[in-house]
This record gives sequence, C-alpha cells and structure tokens, in this order.
Amino acid sequence: MTEGRRRQGGRQAASLARPYAWTAGRTRPRVDLAVEALVETTPEGRTARFRPTDPLAAVTQLCLRQRSVAEVAVHLGVPLGVARVLLGDLLVAGQVSIRDTLPADASFDERNELLERVLSGLRAL
Repeated sequence: MTEGRRRQGGRQAASLARPYAWTAGRTRPRVDLAVEALVETTPEGRTARFRPTDPLAAVTQLCLRQRSVAEVAVHLGVPLGVARVLLGDLLVAGQVSIRDTLPADASFDERNELLERVLSGLRAL
C-alpha cells in the first residue's frame, strides 16, 4: 500500500469518526425515527443552552424550520444514523418534536407517494 493511499484512507476514516464522536460512538437512536419524519425545535429547544461546538446546537438551529430527518443529515453532512441519534437525544430531552408524515394505517399508494416526494426532495438538495 502506498503512502498516498494510507493518507487518503486516514482522511476518510477521520471524516467519519468525527460525527460518530458526536454520538459517543452510538449508532442506534433511543427512539425509532423514520427518514421522512418531520422535526421541529420546541420552545424548550429554542432556549436550551449549548456549547457553541455542540452538534445539538446546530440541530436545534436547523430545525427552527420544520425539516425531515434526512434533511438534517444532509445539512449536517453526517450519516443518517448519526442524525437519528442526535435527534433521538433531543426528542427525549423535549427539545425537538417529531411528527410522522403518515398514519400507521396508510395505504400502499400513500406510502409510495411519500417515498417519491422524499426522493424528489433529496435529489433537490
């Protein structure tokens, strides 16, 4: 293996390590969050005190406007699993609210239409 490949591999590993450091290595959220679920910062989250470097501060700022879980991941530049862990922590703390986009008894057509909207939105990002 050449030195260039090792350095490139190191950079790639470091870029993924940082977001997982934000979650203390956790890859599973405390609550199950659908990729299309809509997230919004609550009044408690708007007044919460975070260190400026705390990723939770960035999430609460992003979610002042309602966004999907997928959008949060894209805007933060982190894997979806990291975004879910951060959002789960904020949800448990009452600093964000999450609204499912479909009821549990939604039809196949409703679910398919939602997936098409999510894919279209992700492509637009």
